[in-house]
Amino acid sequence: MTIAEFRAMPADHLSGLLLALWWDAKGDWNRAHEIAQDVQGRDAAWVHAYLHRKEGDLGNAAYWYRQAGRAVAKDDIAAEWERIAAELLSRQ
Repeated sequence: MTIAEFRAMPADHLSGLLLALWWDAKGDWNRAHEIAQDVQGRDAAWVHAYLHRKEGDLGNAAYWYRQAGRAVAKDDIAAEWERIAAELLSRQ
């Protein structure tokens, strides 16, 4: 699935971290954060880190990047969203 197809997909076809990213792309950061908080693991920590980075809470984001085992992202926030989405989609 491409990023464009993912963005166009209805929410009821998604779950977990992809659903969190989908809501974030639709402008609902709070819903995305609620979903990400309920998922465990390194990928969840990565999504959580991205969300806090987007929010501007860089200290909290740094904690979640460490939990994810990833370097703190420094590129454009939209590029990071696409990178996370592409990696998660590649595992479907």
